[in-house]
Amino acid sequence: MSKSFKLRFGIVGSNYIVDKVLAGACLDPRFDLVAIYSRTQERADEFAAKHNVPHTFTSLEEMAASPLIDAVYIASPNSLHAPQSIIFMQHGKHVLCEKPFASNVREVKAMIEASEKYNVTLMEAMKPTLTPNFLSVRKHVKDVGVLRRYFSCYCQYSTRYDSLKEGVLMNAFDPALSNGAVMDLGVYTIYPMVVLFGQPSKISATGLMLSTGADGQGAINFEYEGMNATVLYSKIADSALPTEIQGEDGTIMLDRVNIISHVTLKSRDGKEDVISRPIEKNEFYYEISEFINLVESGKRESEINSHENSLITMEIIDEIRKQIGVVYPADKS
Repeated sequence: MSKSFKLRFGIVGSNYIVDKVLAGACLDPRFDLVAIYSRTQERADEFAAKHNVPHTFTSLEEMAASPLIDAVYIASPNSLHAPQSIIFMQHGKHVLCEKPFASNVREVKAMIEASEKYNVTLMEAMKPTLTPNFLSVRKHVKDVGVLRRYFSCYCQYSTRYDSLKEGVLMNAFDPALSNGAVMDLGVYTIYPMVVLFGQPSKISATGLMLSTGADGQGAINFEYEGMNATVLYSKIADSALPTEIQGEDGTIMLDRVNIISHVTLKSRDGKEDVISRPIEKNEFYYEISEFINLVESGKRESEINSHENSLITMEIIDEIRKQIGVVYPADKS
């Protein structure tokens, strides 16, 4: 890696997640933010002033065709991920796209095909799986012996749910934007499972539907050869349950699956070791660094946040939605 290498980024989207990502991105000297897209010039100017961005666009096509950028970070609503990613790839731009990758499997396949056709890097911005603490989990999975169970939980009461209960349709619960609990929170429990164990052989899903047609929570059971997996997620209730990887010789415990701060390995004999690593950088730094590494080395995909892992994760989510009854407009197009 060369510190003199610079990757000129454009940003699509100006919600709160972008501010968080940029806080980590600025820690990599190769990250160069040069452009922002927004639907209105006023919002683009506001964002540009806040982050000292020299160029603004209100036309997605003009930004994609612009020689000013090499890559784009897409943080728009879920329903726009695939079409916007493909527009940029068609113009030879590398794409880092927020999770969930797209609305459904069909869209993910189209994104991967575009990456291959135009020979550009494409990666899903699933941050936990690229952090040092998750890498430690991967390293120590073998230490629990024969694997028997994966359990993960991400339940966080959404502040937008109160508005929904008052009759106000919020984006977070709007199926037209391909939103809902499994897409927004459930994916955090499923993606690490796929990275660690691959595709399950069977899925059994239950969930609670909201008045909007989006799901509010879910409980999913998976079958693997010799082991089971269970994930819980919710946007309408809180939980402090950890994530566990259980084996015949011990258990790995993660305090949280979306932001992994503390990891322990408890052996069956009662011995407990802390296997988490000191948190030295902003959690979003690692996904940006991984993406820039890929572009700099000429690779189209990450070994961890790979195209295959993103595709399997979306296949799982599609099946969950089918069993629960969640349908998006994007499914019909």
